[in-house]
Amino acid sequence: MMNKIYTLLLSLVLVGRTVHAQNEWVIKADKIDPANYYGVTVANGMIGIVSSPEPFKVKNVVLAGAYDLYGRGRVSNFLNSFNLLNMYLEINNKRIDAGNISNFKQELDMRHASFTTTFDYGDEASIKYTYYSLRHLPFTVLMDISITAKKTINITAASIMEAPDALKDVQNYYNEIDRPHVTVSLLTSTAKSPTGKLLLCASNTFLFNEVHGQEPRVIHEMWDNNMHLMKFSKTIATGQTYQYAVAGSSITSAHDADPLNQAERLTMFAKLEGRERLIQYHEKAWDDLWKSDIKIEGDPQSQQDVHSMLYHLYSFSRAGTAYSPSPMGLSGLGYNGHVFWDADLWMYPALLVLHPEIAKSLVEYRYQRLAVAKQNAFSHGYKGAMFPWESADSGVEETPVWALSGPFEHHITACVALAAWNYYCVTQDKQWLLEKGWPILLATADFWVSRVERNGPGHYDIKDVVAADEWAENIDNDAFTNAAAKANLQNAGLAAKILGLKADPDWETVAQNIPILKMDNGVTKEFETYKGEGIKQADVNLLAYPLKTITDPAQIKKDLEYYETRVPNEGTPAMTQGIFTLLHSRLGNGDKAYHFFKDAYEPNLNPPFRVIAETKGGTNPYFATGAGGILQSLLMGFGGLDITSKGIEQVKSKLPPNWKSVTITGVGVEKKTYIIK
Repeated sequence: MMNKIYTLLLSLVLVGRTVHAQNEWVIKADKIDPANYYGVTVANGMIGIVSSPEPFKVKNVVLAGAYDLYGRGRVSNFLNSFNLLNMYLEINNKRIDAGNISNFKQELDMRHASFTTTFDYGDEASIKYTYYSLRHLPFTVLMDISITAKKTINITAASIMEAPDALKDVQNYYNEIDRPHVTVSLLTSTAKSPTGKLLLCASNTFLFNEVHGQEPRVIHEMWDNNMHLMKFSKTIATGQTYQYAVAGSSITSAHDADPLNQAERLTMFAKLEGRERLIQYHEKAWDDLWKSDIKIEGDPQSQQDVHSMLYHLYSFSRAGTAYSPSPMGLSGLGYNGHVFWDADLWMYPALLVLHPEIAKSLVEYRYQRLAVAKQNAFSHGYKGAMFPWESADSGVEETPVWALSGPFEHHITACVALAAWNYYCVTQDKQWLLEKGWPILLATADFWVSRVERNGPGHYDIKDVVAADEWAENIDNDAFTNAAAKANLQNAGLAAKILGLKADPDWETVAQNIPILKMDNGVTKEFETYKGEGIKQADVNLLAYPLKTITDPAQIKKDLEYYETRVPNEGTPAMTQGIFTLLHSRLGNGDKAYHFFKDAYEPNLNPPFRVIAETKGGTNPYFATGAGGILQSLLMGFGGLDITSKGIEQVKSKLPPNWKSVTITGVGVEKKTYIIK
């Protein structure tokens, strides 16, 4: 009963943050407070554009894979890219700004990954603009603008290219390329990253609807070394709507050997494709992504929130790359853009079940850095491969030196191995297992054989680690680390058997002798000296899922009931309650599962677009890790989907009492549909 009361009170407290819950695809904001505004991201897995409460502005442009060292912990950091969509608009020689407009509204269309702003400029004009990070063109974005004149007006519209502060040696270029049927005005900038390691380039152009020869004349203005613009002027008669667009591309030397010319070529490609075709192919790409969906009947707000979680995971990743998302994806520079277990254990499983082709990119990221992980093991006196806790472009350890997680949070190696094994389980792709999965499983299993301390039967201890519960530092025999190591060793043995290869017999010997400890009350003990302290996040409960080390429902229930009382009400990430949700659903307790489902993210939401922060009351969105954990509670909890060595199967689960059904479409390589009532 208390859980029901708590959920009701929570809903009442958060009602002020609920935005148009009736629409499952569109999040609308019509009462925007710039002082309490957390931008929402439009991204295509390569370029992320973060919204701003100012008209014709975007807050950040973040490019996947672009890292350099600059003053933050002596490690690689994500870079802000050129802000190639910032603009201004003048009407009758007066610049539009936040102070002279009304009816300012914004909305995110998650179905087709577009962000639209509308407002009125006095009694003279209504303005609408929409931008896209084009899904089918990884390095290209589009801003689509329309101005409806309430009386005859003169406009001057500009596209501004400005270099972020951290970049240096900025070079600005302007070219007009005249062809028989089109003129391309290219506004281009380049700059070096702080150490000079990368060359960052961006270029954009206007797209007009007029016939060639009648297009407005474009003028270039150089303001200073860090900023230049191109602009045009136009008269719009009363009642007419004038439409134009800006297409641009951003790319670096991390992505292409010739980024300056490639940025301009890609922008010219977009110009000649034209606005309609660009939007058409973008929307088709998103329609294809949404063939894999989670549909909730009976809870419109949860449906909208779940679509937001899926939308962000889809936005922050893409097939055909070797990139893996950081905890904040492409929503900013959070966690320096580094890759943690957040990718392998939390975001990856939902992507693997719904889009194996995207999940493959995340494993490819690890595979391409396997040699560096082997060097890391060697440096620490171990065999095999030891993956870094924080990883960026090269695969070396990127954790700031002051954080103990870098040298001691070793469970990451087993998380990478689990992701590789699960990719095979879902796809049953033996050729991939042989070429990519087996090298990862072999090297990580060899790591654990050398990592354990052999202190007699049942005491192959793993000492001096940071637990999955990161409040437990430099402890011995952490439950999750030990169980993940066992799973790593056993899965390597299974892979060898499938491939007809010889497994090291020591793998199984070590796996059988790694201890999983218990307290006097029969509850699984988080670590050797654990005395009931509060925990930051699930550790023991991960042994039931995803590790499946503990399968007895009575033991799962006992561990769950104990540790769910050890999580404080603030300062903890959403994934913990996601795991509690999943386990309660599988144990048949729909009420409690729903309580933890809502508790996982609703206290973490920030206005005006319900973006998820890392912690309750936190202010560092968008926390894609949490979204990944909550999506697993839907797919593997309420949905009962289970990744096994034979593929995806379904186990018994229980829905919340207020949900009529959950339908999961596009599951696995066969794109199956599962309906749970």
